[in-house]
Amino acid sequence: MAHLSRLPGPHDRRAGGTSRRLILAAAAALALAGCAAGQGAYPSASAVVATGRANNAAHAVLRWTETSPSRGASAISGMPILLKDNIETADMPTTAGSLALAGNAPGRDAPLVARLRAAGAVIVGKTNLSEWANIRSSDSISGWSAVGGQTLNPYDPARTPCGSSSGSGAAVALGLTPVAIGTETDGSITCPSSVNGVVGFKPTVGLVSRTHIVPISHSQDTAGPMATTVRDAAKVLTVIAGSDPADPATVEADARKVDYAAGLDAGSLRGARIGVMRFLKGYSAETQAVFEQNLQALRDAGAVLVDLPEGPDGRVIGAAEFKVLLYELKHDLNAYLASTDPEQVRTRTLADVIAFNAAEPRETVLFGQDIFERAQAMGDLTAADYMEARATSLRLAGPEGIDRLMRDNALVALIAPTTSRAWTNDPKDEDDMEGSASQLAAVAGYPHLTVPMGFDRGMPVGLSFLGGKWEDARILSLGYAFEQATQARRPPPVVRP
Repeated sequence: MAHLSRLPGPHDRRAGGTSRRLILAAAAALALAGCAAGQGAYPSASAVVATGRANNAAHAVLRWTETSPSRGASAISGMPILLKDNIETADMPTTAGSLALAGNAPGRDAPLVARLRAAGAVIVGKTNLSEWANIRSSDSISGWSAVGGQTLNPYDPARTPCGSSSGSGAAVALGLTPVAIGTETDGSITCPSSVNGVVGFKPTVGLVSRTHIVPISHSQDTAGPMATTVRDAAKVLTVIAGSDPADPATVEADARKVDYAAGLDAGSLRGARIGVMRFLKGYSAETQAVFEQNLQALRDAGAVLVDLPEGPDGRVIGAAEFKVLLYELKHDLNAYLASTDPEQVRTRTLADVIAFNAAEPRETVLFGQDIFERAQAMGDLTAADYMEARATSLRLAGPEGIDRLMRDNALVALIAPTTSRAWTNDPKDEDDMEGSASQLAAVAGYPHLTVPMGFDRGMPVGLSFLGGKWEDARILSLGYAFEQATQARRPPPVVRP
């Protein structure tokens, strides 16, 4: 594989305009070609774990780069897209990062993948993830899976790419593709987008089908786009949104979806009343300072900012949420495993997966499976304990959380730092995650967009926009206006192996 360090980096002024774009596209194409050949050397180790056999990934990247400037605002025909490796495709295995699913190739496209292909997108490969979407162990390491190894942050390989859509965030940051698809239960799109310096959008739960995606929670799971720009994220969301008879949560999707790219308005911040979630604590001093600077940028763009010193109790929500996830993980994963080919997947239940991991040293070399074991001990979804926890978490995050804050203050959106700079990959040090804006939107099932807002000690950080249910178009438009006003994204400064 060619040494990418010999190509001009994103900040090299000697490579300008179209030539710079094509040079970086060539670098991305070489990287994907290396993955296809099994070489896999790239600054973000294990960002991509598989490439499609039915297409030439390298050529797809180059073709898109050469022709995309002349395409329509909403077109994605020819766009190369990577998928998180918990989303099924007909031409690649879907492993969720687990050796228990290494042979899981049932030959079917998830509905969102079928929508992308029908719109002309080119699915070029699968991205690594935190194994089982970070739900196996309370000691899990973001970006690590037994199948793909450790994904590294392209801005600093000693720091986390966050999870669980870690490979999707790192791959887009590196320019391997303009868009990747991630999935989120709580923070798994928005955190890796923020710490890898890209745009990430978690849609309203029910806007995008979850069929044939390895699940955690039918209450909170959703897929969504991770992209270099809000416009590209909006283009892809327009395609993947829609009702699916196999996913009851999506019954309203066809009636609710719009052309999200066509609705973007660079002037949408003018007069918009936006709540600043001051009740969210724990961010680093550097991230908080960057956030304050961006509040002024929002005011300069015409936004009316309203400080919100008090909000719902995150500890109560979190305790109820975790109980819901334990119950639904057991139920939903058992249902998914039952849908796979028994000749390809011998682990037919969560209990089987737990036994497989206990007997497979490569699975437990870094951490165990205590969350899996706790989930296995739960009852079924008729348990009063489960139903009470779900009602409590949904009420506090939705009607008494986001909805009340917006109604009582006449707001159109809420904002906060997404999280602070990426922490280190070393679980033994004290550098850990600082602050998060993901919980309320995740538990309520409402839209959450993160857009790059600057840097904390050289590491990218994002600004989060949260809105009410089905307010996806408004949140994307506000984020687009912020993006156009600030232009804060900077790709990794050096492209090298």
